[in-house]
Formats: sequence, C-alpha cells, structure tokens
Amino acid sequence: MSENGGLVPLEIVGVRVELPSNQPIVLLREQEGSRYLPIWIGANEATSIATAMEGVEPPRPLTHDLMRSVIDAVGALAVRIVITEMRDSVFYADLALDMAGNEIEVSSRPSDAIALAVRTGTPVFASPSLMDEAGVHFEEETEAEDEVERFREFLEDVTVEDFLGGEHPDQA
Repeated sequence: MSENGGLVPLEIVGVRVELPSNQPIVLLREQEGSRYLPIWIGANEATSIATAMEGVEPPRPLTHDLMRSVIDAVGALAVRIVITEMRDSVFYADLALDMAGNEIEVSSRPSDAIALAVRTGTPVFASPSLMDEAGVHFEEETEAEDEVERFREFLEDVTVEDFLGGEHPDQA
C-alpha cells in the first residue's frame, strides 16, 4: 500500500461551464495517469473555487474563507480531502482534520471541500474505486492535452460574473 493508503492523488485543473446546459464543473486529474474526474457543481461553489485559484481576494470573506478561518481558529489543520464515492450521480467526500494529533473526518460535498483545499493547499485524493467508476480516460494523449489547454484558456478569460445568475442544484 502506498503512503496515501492506496488513494489516488488528484490535482485541481480548474472550473469550466459545460455547454449547452451552462452547468459549472470542476475538473480534477490524477497526478500519475491520464484519467480526469469531472464533478458538476453549483454556481456559488464554482465562483468560490475559480476566484481562489485566480488569487482574487473578495472584499468580504466567502463561506469557504470563513470555513478556513474557523479551522485555523480552533487550532485544526486540514490534512486531506478524499472524494470517496458516487451514488445516484451524486459525489461524496470526506475532509480530514488534525486537531492536536487526533484525526477527525467530516463528511462534505466535494465542491465545498475543493473550495477549502484551494485556499489551504490541502491535498485532494479519490478512492481507487471511484476513479474506476467515474474517471474519464482519454485514449489519446493529444486529446487530453487539448482538453487541458481548453480549460486553461477558459480560466484565463473567466470572471466571477460568469458564474453569477441562475441557481442550479449542487450535485457535488
């Protein structure tokens, strides 16, 4: 078993809006492989993730900034996010916190956990079974590179206003 307990380390590629539905997704990629994990998320969480990835400081703390502040205030440390499973097209995650040497796991929507991870540098993982079930494998390396490049181009032009407007239930 690896040092991650067999978990699959992921990197956060970014947030994009899926067309034609205008549904925001966060895209994760396994660090040592070519599989991607797309998770459909709500507009508020998409805004929170995108602004943190861009280094934008909101005039007032967003919910995920508050979450980070509360964790800091109680002397805890976010040690890992694990996207554990998908049931009925809904993703589930656990946030592992270290409080004075005791590890506590808190159930979380993946979108909230990822928004926190972007702010704290907390590593994100997926269970191997989830990656086998929901991971998207690009057969051709050029196809994967093209998709990542499209995400990067999107992130260069995206603004917070792109995510504001109509609400959509957060499936994450």
